[in-house]
Amino acid sequence: MNLDFFARPLLDAIGFSEVLEADGERGVVCLRYITRQELTHSGGRVLQGGIVTAWLDSAMAMAVAAREDSAIVSSLELKVSFLAPVGPGAFDVEAKILRWGRSVVFLEADVWSRERKLLARASSTGKLLRVDPTSPLNR
Repeated sequence: MNLDFFARPLLDAIGFSEVLEADGERGVVCLRYITRQELTHSGGRVLQGGIVTAWLDSAMAMAVAAREDSAIVSSLELKVSFLAPVGPGAFDVEAKILRWGRSVVFLEADVWSRERKLLARASSTGKLLRVDPTSPLNR
């Protein structure tokens, strides 16, 4: 999976740590994110929900990139359900492609605690865009 289309400063800002799995054939990725203390509230006990949403959204975009290097996704719709607080620590985000069309993709992603407790779930509909990775505009 080519991470060049993802702005590294943005990934660093939201706590992206590493790719644990990227299976383009299945359209599945598993990523690790680490809570950044300055992005928490409630005395440092809860990560701000927009950051959790960014984890989910970026993971779904990486699932698209894992399937097709020249494809990026523009979110048309994004729904997030917060099931439990995300606190300090490292978390795994699993994203998968549910359906891949000619121009639209349906995606899903979950945030899991280290103890495998489901903390948040997102679903998204995205517009597939094809880009030329060799274009100077992409550098």
